[in-house]
Amino acid sequence: MSAQYKLQGDVAVITLDNPPVNGLGYATRVAVADGLDKAMADSAVKAVVITGGGKAFSGGADITEFGSPKAMAEPNLGSIILMIENATKPVVAALHSVAMGGGLELALACHYRIAAPGTSIALPEVKLGLMPGAGGTQRLPRVLGPETALNMIVTGEAVPSEMLAQQPGQKLFDRMAASPASLMDDALALARSVADVRPLPLVRNLPCSHPRSDAYFQFARNMVAGMAKGLPAPLKCLDAVQWAATLGFDEGRAREREAFVNLMLTPESRALRHLFFAERAASKIPDVPSDTPQRPIKSVAMIGAGTMGGGIAMNFLNTGIPVKILEMKQDALDRGIATIRKNYEAQVSKRKLKQDKYEQRMALLSTTLDYQDIKDADLVIEAVFEEMGVKQKVFEKLDEVMKPGAILASNTSTLDVNKIAAFTKRPQDVIGTHFFSPANVMKLLEVVRGAKTGKDVLATVMGLAKKIKKTAVVSGVCDGFIGNRMIEQYSRQAGFMLDEGATPQQVDKAVERFGFAMGPFRMIDMAGNDIGWAIRKRRAVEYPDMLYSRSADKLCELGRFGQKVSAGWYDYLPGKRDAIPSPLVNKMLEDHRKELGITPRNIPDEEIVQRLVFSMVNEAAHILEEGIASRASDIDIVYLTGYGFPIHRGGPMLYADEVGLFNVVQAMKRFARNPHDDAKFWQPAPLLARLAAQGKTFN
Repeated sequence: MSAQYKLQGDVAVITLDNPPVNGLGYATRVAVADGLDKAMADSAVKAVVITGGGKAFSGGADITEFGSPKAMAEPNLGSIILMIENATKPVVAALHSVAMGGGLELALACHYRIAAPGTSIALPEVKLGLMPGAGGTQRLPRVLGPETALNMIVTGEAVPSEMLAQQPGQKLFDRMAASPASLMDDALALARSVADVRPLPLVRNLPCSHPRSDAYFQFARNMVAGMAKGLPAPLKCLDAVQWAATLGFDEGRAREREAFVNLMLTPESRALRHLFFAERAASKIPDVPSDTPQRPIKSVAMIGAGTMGGGIAMNFLNTGIPVKILEMKQDALDRGIATIRKNYEAQVSKRKLKQDKYEQRMALLSTTLDYQDIKDADLVIEAVFEEMGVKQKVFEKLDEVMKPGAILASNTSTLDVNKIAAFTKRPQDVIGTHFFSPANVMKLLEVVRGAKTGKDVLATVMGLAKKIKKTAVVSGVCDGFIGNRMIEQYSRQAGFMLDEGATPQQVDKAVERFGFAMGPFRMIDMAGNDIGWAIRKRRAVEYPDMLYSRSADKLCELGRFGQKVSAGWYDYLPGKRDAIPSPLVNKMLEDHRKELGITPRNIPDEEIVQRLVFSMVNEAAHILEEGIASRASDIDIVYLTGYGFPIHRGGPMLYADEVGLFNVVQAMKRFARNPHDDAKFWQPAPLLARLAAQGKTFN
């Protein structure tokens, strides 16, 4: 059932019943329309209350219908809204828990609204590259004023109902319920108190203006343009609120609808909708049912108090899980704890964290120098130096001391999790948890599934990732997993382009104009050039046929390891992160080209972007074919949440789909003819070649 109809004396109650968030799908809309018709036709009914069953009033559109004919089939949401506005009896919206998107637009059409304390109110369509399309941009400014409404619509962020109720002059809520438990009783009382009111009040008839309209909207336009970052929706949302404040309702509503339809067709909206569904798909593992039993995780142990260990520990402290950090020396522990304190104190000083919360989190943290002190932890995560011999010693010791059933996790970023598991007698309990730096900030968690990792272990870690607010993507075992295996090809191409005549700043600027948060050379300077150097040395032994530019090695031989030593591909002032072009590096590159006998050429920005992005796409196609990743959208999630790929491009795989895989393959054929590139690598992966030939896409 998608909506229930019941009589409470002389009031008809229509309860949305489409779990989990009462999405306004086709069946729900039909049931609401039927309920309204029934109530209007029943002379015994004096008023109507619309509410939501379960844990939401309504979260808006039914995401399972996105892109399908059902999404716009009659009665669509606009038609339901017209039915309510034209009703001959008062309709009261009783809001609780969640009233977002189309759910809030439905409520704004009702003649009266009552909300329970703690209701999240939002029009979040901008997060999908859209704007409200059923009158939300025209009605919300009329009940909250243009400034509050604009902030909500442009950011898409939720605001608690009680905060909005306290705003002077607000007309969003006619009443606040005494408590969530009393909402229905209070809503029925409101409905009966207005049963004889005529004419019925309509939000669309309320005035809407701003006392300094031109100046305010110009100021707001400058602010929104700065935060839009290549996305058209935020500025269109601003336009719509300005229409509400300067035009009549009908004209503003018509313009809103036209703008909504146009945004639906933009590649940016397609990218954000792709991200929305991709995040949900990433949590689904084909051979691990959603009801797989999970192991209880009530305590966590960390091996290593360095940058990664401390950052990882904070994720668990933030959610109330006790953490014990183990180190070999007391001074290392002291430095690690000091860094955690510093991170929390920075949040307190910026008013992002209350002092009492900070103290509660630190109280959950303890330290030790003895493995015996962590033996009862439910989960232990190793975050030590990225070298197999070091990992071996740690896991042999963990196998010896940890209790049966404990999950043994490695934060390795590239190493073979199967080899690590083989250092123990319990490979079913071993898993990779590759956090990204800074681990207390970055959303991505690559969960590396070993050949013998238990399904319950995988399910537990995926569930835990959600609890600590990470976006988890499952990867199979290979060198570098998903993200670092692909970034290896990206970095190789960046190096080849230096050999051919580009400068680090030219490559970085081209990629940043494309939308990356940071170009490859600024990125590696931040991470540390010595890390990549160590990986290249290892891979030179394991993969002797792999071609690299020698420029990165030459840089490291000069001791230019990046920001931490104030010298890398760029120069840095001590304590600063501003990348200053380095004459010394440019001279080194000139000399290197002469050694190679290369006459430098001008490389167009378009070629720079294509070589970097398409190199990742080709490697990703191999990753998919090998089963390292389950789906192309998982790869997009890795890059959108962990590597700064521009959100409005939707990730490397969706971007390739948008360009057209035939065109991607043609570009790769051109790159293969470059005498200073790796022609063998540019042979399209079989999956890519097959999809391109068939006119298909990754997604």
